Amino acid sequence: MSEAAAMHAGHAESYETPLTPESWGKLGMWVFLVGDAMSFGTLLAGYGAIRYGSADWPKPYEVLGIWLTAGMTLLLIVSSVWMVKGLAAIQRNDHAAFRKFIGLTILGGAVFLGCQAYEWTHLIHEGMGFTGWTLHTKTGEVLTGASLFGTTFFIITGFHGMHVTGGVIYLLCILLRGMSGAYSATNYNPVEILGLYWHFVDLVWIMVFTFVYLL
Repeated sequence: MSEAAAMHAGHAESYETPLTPESWGKLGMWVFLVGDAMSFGTLLAGYGAIRYGSADWPKPYEVLGIWLTAGMTLLLIVSSVWMVKGLAAIQRNDHAAFRKFIGLTILGGAVFLGCQAYEWTHLIHEGMGFTGWTLHTKTGEVLTGASLFGTTFFIITGFHGMHVTGGVIYLLCILLRGMSGAYSATNYNPVEILGLYWHFVDLVWIMVFTFVYLL
């Protein structure tokens, strides 16, 4: 084989695997998040279509705990800041700060879930069930929109709650591995991938809060 052919073969071989193992992990998470975003988009679009077609849809801000949910939203935003700080800490080999901020992120997610459980319990006690919400007019007529609102509310917030639960478990696994010294300034890719997921969960909740609670 000539020298030119050998050089061409070498270049061809170098372009066969343009992605490193680290970038493959990020690509996999991005693919997952794009698919997940489509799921949330479909749910919110369906919610909007059902609401638009209902003549007696209740005003969410009048029947839901806006202040509690606003606090939950702020908590998730702050937890995303803690996630950023945790990643920055491991990038500079500050393991103590890494454990601190990842632990705070876990705490934020857990408190969010606790507040959601409280909210669900309160709403169910008020008559809002998983199969709908039975409200009546003064003449005894059932408000169909209220029933559909209850169903869509639990589906959308429950779907997001499952993501937060998965994120808290994910965070715990990363924290436990980090406590054993698995991550460092030269090996922080798993923490960065986790950050992508957690920021996505935060962003989706802002959309859910806006569409389901405020509008």
